[in-house]
Amino acid sequence: MIPFSPPHIDDKIVEEVVAALRSGWITTGPRTKAFEKQIAAFCGVRNVLCVNSASSGLELILHWFGVGPGDEVIVPAYTYTATAEVVIHCGATPVMVDVRPDFLIDVGKVRAAMTPRTKVVIPVDIAGYPCDYEELNDLVNDAAVRAQFNPSNELQRMLGRPLVMADAAHSLGAWYKGRRTGALADVTVFSFHAVKNLTTAEGGAISFNLPAPFDTEALYKQLCTYSLHGQSKDALAKTQIGNWRYDVLDAGYKCNMTDVAAAMGIVELERYDREILPRRRAIFEQYAEAFASDPRFQVPEFANADKTTSYHVFALRLVNATESQRDAVMQHIFEQEVAVNVHFIPLPMLSVYKNRGYKIGEYPVTYDNFSREISLPVYYDLTDGQVQQVVAAVKNAADKVLGDRI
Repeated sequence: MIPFSPPHIDDKIVEEVVAALRSGWITTGPRTKAFEKQIAAFCGVRNVLCVNSASSGLELILHWFGVGPGDEVIVPAYTYTATAEVVIHCGATPVMVDVRPDFLIDVGKVRAAMTPRTKVVIPVDIAGYPCDYEELNDLVNDAAVRAQFNPSNELQRMLGRPLVMADAAHSLGAWYKGRRTGALADVTVFSFHAVKNLTTAEGGAISFNLPAPFDTEALYKQLCTYSLHGQSKDALAKTQIGNWRYDVLDAGYKCNMTDVAAAMGIVELERYDREILPRRRAIFEQYAEAFASDPRFQVPEFANADKTTSYHVFALRLVNATESQRDAVMQHIFEQEVAVNVHFIPLPMLSVYKNRGYKIGEYPVTYDNFSREISLPVYYDLTDGQVQQVVAAVKNAADKVLGDRI
């Protein structure tokens, strides 16, 4: 069986994790702090905070920015539930907009959805392909958008416009106009879940890129506190002799990253550009070559003059196929012992959002993309021979369901 996306675990990772376990420091400590600095350098920003998941990172920022009841947050209808559920957790309303044929949020739809209640826009780098951040940043800085912005606290008044918080769960290492993800929006949140390009088993990171007069160093320190129950000192600081006394400054969260998790990330980030991304790119290129000449398949765009993907998900689409035909093709692929997936079931098709009144019919491009999409295996240890097995399985399945028609 060819699995879909097993984690890349080798002796280097095992050795570093063992070293962390034997160090006597397994929660947030020196390895986590080192990992944060390495991610910041990688992304080209000053400050990064590691947390226990991308979801907690997204929610932490919403709460910091003061998003709450009566506020609206714009999200794409085509994303994983985490992007919208963190908005609900804050008591605010997710405002869903359609995406473009490349799976990315439609900036024109974002503009149309904006109201004085809009506090945040969350673009999502689906499959690792960056959104058009220049267009998004120009939008939120437009005089008309700034004029209708209705701040409800000092932070919102300082910014003077909706916050752009990138959901970059898929896109660590992607490029847009000469800059990495992490340095493209006001705030960017990464995921290091087990299926991601770089994994810490569970984990995430928040990259800060806010404009003046925001002080990202001060914000980093504030959110370190907020991610540890609002406690004024973390466990590392309290280990200093006589430094036991602490205060709790706010009703915070418990969402810090551990040194055991950071140990995995340190190893993977060190070889990310040198080994991980090149291998994933090679797999993408083999798939693209195999399917581009077959009119039954639509190969995803993963690079152009402005941007390059992180090669996270190869989102192949069937041409002129229905959702049921796509499902039948997938079943035939499974029967050939190849695991594939779909990224993602759109939010309005999920019960939690349907029950809140969202309707998939209002997002036609989102549904069209979803109904024809099949995510193919992409991971570091996938061999060239296995790539060809995947290609053969997909084409055999298409033969059975679609024949040779377009």
